[in-house]
Amino acid sequence: MFDYTFEPKITKEFLLSKNNEETYMTYYLGIPVKKGLFKSPLRSDSHVTCSFFRGKSGNLYFKDFASGKCLTFEGVVMEKYNCNYHTALKIIAKDFGYTKDSSVKKVAVKIQPKFEEEKQTFIQIEAKDFSESELKWWGSFGITKDILYKFKVYSCNTVFLNGNIYAQSAQHSPIYGYYFGKKENIEQWRIYMPKRKEFRFIGNVPTKTIQGYKQLVKSGKLVVITKSMKDCLSMYSCGISAIAPNSETQFVSEKVLEDLKKRFKYIVVFFDNDKAGIQNMKKLKKLHPELNFFFIPRHLNAKDFSDFYALYGRERTLGEIKKYLGVLKKFGRKNFND
Repeated sequence: MFDYTFEPKITKEFLLSKNNEETYMTYYLGIPVKKGLFKSPLRSDSHVTCSFFRGKSGNLYFKDFASGKCLTFEGVVMEKYNCNYHTALKIIAKDFGYTKDSSVKKVAVKIQPKFEEEKQTFIQIEAKDFSESELKWWGSFGITKDILYKFKVYSCNTVFLNGNIYAQSAQHSPIYGYYFGKKENIEQWRIYMPKRKEFRFIGNVPTKTIQGYKQLVKSGKLVVITKSMKDCLSMYSCGISAIAPNSETQFVSEKVLEDLKKRFKYIVVFFDNDKAGIQNMKKLKKLHPELNFFFIPRHLNAKDFSDFYALYGRERTLGEIKKYLGVLKKFGRKNFND
């Protein structure tokens, strides 16, 4: 007997016609979709850094503030099983018995109620004066107290996430807050915990936020697109205008890039010299061949600008930047924005 039935085309829309986002999230994360913060079910971490929320489109997201990852239900499956998008859809379809595969037993999952969440993530800090040890640490990169305040960098005693204590500083574990103003009357922060081995950042700033953009000079010869606020501040101490996307996986928008081209003669992309940094620059070079690209040679034992400054000091830093960046050979002064 021939079987003339057809396999359904497995798409996200097909899956949602069979079940809701909450049910899929609950099944693959192993926890109910609820309000509030919780520990990540996808990795080992003692901190409560995750929550659910709905985006402007109405999609349900699993947000990990420590890693910065923001996942839909199919994204959760991709993360959990280290697979691509189409494979994730097939896994879900098989697990829930939506395919003809008779060897797959349909899972028994209680249909979850629709999730209604708080619309915003609230981050607040209890600021304190910079300690001598903190200023010494920033100073090792050429960054003074005046520069910190100009870029709205604060020393935090306590960080609150949605009204709950998220982290408290200690002498061996300082916390810094980068303030980006208010959006819809909600404070926008990026919290930096440099002594943590992983998940050193949390924040509620939009992904397209450009660090250091508001502090740029109106025009100049050179602007550097780097990968961190710390590098921006260190470069500023050397008279170099610099900005940084919100994360290493982001780049500036075409609109911002066009603005920079009008204001500056040279644009240099300067990322870390690790594998990820070099790969990102190679991708960007294909997209933007008109830009200049640079990383610190590995034999100098520094992965980025601020590390190099800490190792070699201001004069050597400027000397090496001139030496290895072709565009800087045109400048004979230390302050390239004059």
